[in-house]
Amino acid sequence: MDERFSERLAALATGPGVYLMKNSSNEVIYVGKAASLRNRVRSYFQSRGNLDPKTRELVSHIADFDVIRTDTAGEALILENELIKRHQPRFNVRLKDGKTYPYICITNEPWPRVISTRRLIRDGSRYFGPYTSASSVHRTLDLMNRLFPFRVCDIPITGNAARPCLYYHMGRCLGPCIGVVEPQEYARAIEGAAMFLNGRAEDLLPEMRKRMERFAEDLEFERAAKLRDEISAIEHVLERQKIVTGKGEDADVLAVAQSAGGDAVVQVAFVRNGKVLGSEHFLMAGTRIDDQPADVLSSFVTQFYEDAAAIPPELIVQHPLNDAALLNAWLNDRRGGKVRLVHPQRGEKRKLVDMVAKSAEENLEQARLRWLNDEQRMIAALTELADALALPSLPRRIECFDISTLHGTNPVASMVVFADGKPLKRDYRRFAIKGVQGQNDFAMMQEVVGRRFKRATTETETEAWRELPGLVIIDGGKGQLNAALEVLDQLGVTVPVVGLAKENEEIYVPGQFHPIILPRDSQALYLVQRVRDEAHRFAVTFHRQKRARAQVTSVLDELPGIGPKRKKALIQAFGSVRNMREASEEQIAAVAGIGPALARQIKASL
Repeated sequence: MDERFSERLAALATGPGVYLMKNSSNEVIYVGKAASLRNRVRSYFQSRGNLDPKTRELVSHIADFDVIRTDTAGEALILENELIKRHQPRFNVRLKDGKTYPYICITNEPWPRVISTRRLIRDGSRYFGPYTSASSVHRTLDLMNRLFPFRVCDIPITGNAARPCLYYHMGRCLGPCIGVVEPQEYARAIEGAAMFLNGRAEDLLPEMRKRMERFAEDLEFERAAKLRDEISAIEHVLERQKIVTGKGEDADVLAVAQSAGGDAVVQVAFVRNGKVLGSEHFLMAGTRIDDQPADVLSSFVTQFYEDAAAIPPELIVQHPLNDAALLNAWLNDRRGGKVRLVHPQRGEKRKLVDMVAKSAEENLEQARLRWLNDEQRMIAALTELADALALPSLPRRIECFDISTLHGTNPVASMVVFADGKPLKRDYRRFAIKGVQGQNDFAMMQEVVGRRFKRATTETETEAWRELPGLVIIDGGKGQLNAALEVLDQLGVTVPVVGLAKENEEIYVPGQFHPIILPRDSQALYLVQRVRDEAHRFAVTFHRQKRARAQVTSVLDELPGIGPKRKKALIQAFGSVRNMREASEEQIAAVAGIGPALARQIKASL
């Protein structure tokens, strides 16, 4: 127990509330909620061996704390949200920038408008969203205005205007300002817009077709043609909407993607009436490499749905949420009805979660690439990195090495190259470990670094191999770094080398006992993480390919009639045992040298 706070901790109430951890500058660095303040706050100051790395670092910065009592755990959750927004604590996971997101609003007026807004006002208006991109909102509004000609102006509607605006002449407004449309017809257009936003556009079509036929029978061909075009446009939109459930359900699907460097993106897909109407991604701030996906999702849910215009009856989540019962009660209260939290393990909903998770991974990668493509940031990152590591010049060329193995099987390594902060993929290299038996990461690193820099000293090698980097990053701690330095010394190669340990992003520099820890918001750290993540991705991909081929080879070795040539042909054709197992006899027989009889035998063996 921390002696500084022993008396204060003993005096804490056992009821619910919120606690604020502060550093020596009296800055709030973490806000948390608790069903029992005494138990939760005391847990931070018990034995540090039981704490995860992120919490250990938090505790090392705590100089003081405050608590705020609440009547219920639900009130504590709401207050926690408000305090996180106000203080932006560095150790809390939070929505990036705390910005407001645009919504589509159908206003509560006698002649409603459909507009974009960032403010939710409880005045009876209907809101749809949120959206992360204002441009996507404007595209949706433009399409809807063509289908359902609502007014876009905000003038008082009396029906006595002298003349209509250009939108009326373009067929983009029904003209309530000049009194040429009945309230019922205008209301029908607005309701059509609402149904469109709710994913029920197909429900509009039967009635629209009847009206079109009625206009045609009455020889009102222009009005019939206009409805025909609107029907065609709605059908085109419906063709592009992915049907994911046959039950017409409403749900939000949430998945999270995290990089090895600690960055995180939460992807939300909006399912309405069984169809995915849209999918938005949200960058998270304050995340770290040791944050669990469930922690990120739980923090997102409390912040996102605090301001959401509407909460669906079901949230389908990739990981079980922390404090699920408390969150569920809070969501029920916010919605004014029951909300189900679903964590599917298999079936249709699991496939939907996996689809959303892939989008999250892609958007996380795109966010990182956008950051890297900013020239000024990149120069700043290289300068900051050179200063922090005392490099003789900017590390214009960075090479990073990573080992990938599973219990010593099929060990491989990767070398990725970044030039001026950007991936130089033509210089990437993959290494199959040849001279090391068993699980010996240090020896493997020595082999790979030795093979790479031995070629740098050979006159006959290509320019890419002979060019020395401005910085070498070894994925690992002191052991891997020392192994690399030993082999470089033997080869007589002098290049700046550092080791990067994953747990706390510690950078080990030769000759220094203590590691360098770059600030969490450092652009240099972001660059180093990106390089390391790319090396890890490249190594793991190669390792999976080798494992798959080894698996195929081992299975084929047991089959009679399969010699080296046929084995090679099957590996080239299918790549993995799984692909061979899923292939038909005809597909296997089509491989050169196999034939129907042998294909039947292979299929039976698999």
